[in-house]
Amino acid sequence: MDLFDAIINRRSIRKYSGEPVSREEIQTILRAAMYAPSANNQQPWHFLVIDDIELKDQITRIHPYAKMVKDASYAVLICGDESMELSKGYWAVDCAAATQNLLLAAHGIGLGAVWCGVHPREERKAEMKELFNLPDNIQPFAVVAIGKPAEEKPVPQRFKPERVHWNMW
Repeated sequence: MDLFDAIINRRSIRKYSGEPVSREEIQTILRAAMYAPSANNQQPWHFLVIDDIELKDQITRIHPYAKMVKDASYAVLICGDESMELSKGYWAVDCAAATQNLLLAAHGIGLGAVWCGVHPREERKAEMKELFNLPDNIQPFAVVAIGKPAEEKPVPQRFKPERVHWNMW
């Protein structure tokens, strides 16, 4: 798949076929996530891979917009490690880059995925920390549901030339 096509054609997939996703496929997309750029190359991310049905059900109770996690083969909780930061506050930016890489890699190998934000919602973060027994220095950033897609979505027109400014506003 051409990189530009992958970027333009990737969509948030919320319906899954139920076909199994292999651990090798998960490893492939996690590898891509870990090649994201990060501030000072600190790579302050951790990835919690969830396939336990009860835990996925608990995620749907914590996050009102993550109901699709129940039907996904896996959920991945992307977390930032504040103890690894040289530049305070950049863990969230770094985790966003890793999440985007993960989404593009999933699309590239034929999987469907959707990003469900946890950060900066303090109540969601607190409940995720409790559910997964996260250490104090680990901050939950996002949950990504992953599965074999059971839906196709059209590609909208998103390029807006009026939002491009050259040299000055």
